[in-house]
Amino acid sequence: MAQPPKIELFMKASIDGEGVGNCPFCQRLFMILWLKGAQFTITTVDMKKAPEVLKELAPGSQPPFLIFNDEVYTDTNKIEEFLEATLAPPQYPKLCSRYKESNTAGDDIFHKFSAYIKNATPARNDSLEKGLLKSLMKLDEYLLTPLPHELEENPDGEQSSRSYLDGNSLTLADCNLLPKLNIVKVVCKKYRDFEIPSALGGLTRYLKKASEQEEFCHTCPNDPEILQAYCSVAKFLKR
Repeated sequence: MAQPPKIELFMKASIDGEGVGNCPFCQRLFMILWLKGAQFTITTVDMKKAPEVLKELAPGSQPPFLIFNDEVYTDTNKIEEFLEATLAPPQYPKLCSRYKESNTAGDDIFHKFSAYIKNATPARNDSLEKGLLKSLMKLDEYLLTPLPHELEENPDGEQSSRSYLDGNSLTLADCNLLPKLNIVKVVCKKYRDFEIPSALGGLTRYLKKASEQEEFCHTCPNDPEILQAYCSVAKFLKR
């Protein structure tokens, strides 16, 4: 039996320099490795100290980066592609989506969130909030729309009951989107008292199901870590 690869994931460190910090790209790769069932180690990098290991292994790079059998990989998208191709069946599960639409569902939410949360002008708040809400509603619609395989099983089904973007299992698409949605949820509540409406049934179900998966909830930074990361960019509205 072949020896498992030696994998080390370098992630942004938390405020205390030891735990896992706020970085959706780091969490994305953490989730992928966990879902793959691979053996791997985590090394957190305290960016305030600019450790020598960072200068030596990945000069000019920010975490995340990956060492796979002594080879260094620094681009998140390329790391994802590499892991999907290298940690492949039958030993490791396939995580890519069946439907290309699943990969782009919700892809504008983080951009709308950034504009909304960085705004300090009350007059612009409503329009920016509506823009974010529209993106969330679009994602909700996708989650409630039956996918082709669901319609094959139930041709008369009008609404999807699936747990995740592409079906009932987490995929690469979820590993990309869920860390960002978690940031949106935490930061918007703090700075705008805005919560994802419970009326968005598909999205509410999606976040609830994800919170029950250890691959997601155990890779999340804690809420204070997220808020600390946004304290210099998020703006309270001046009334």
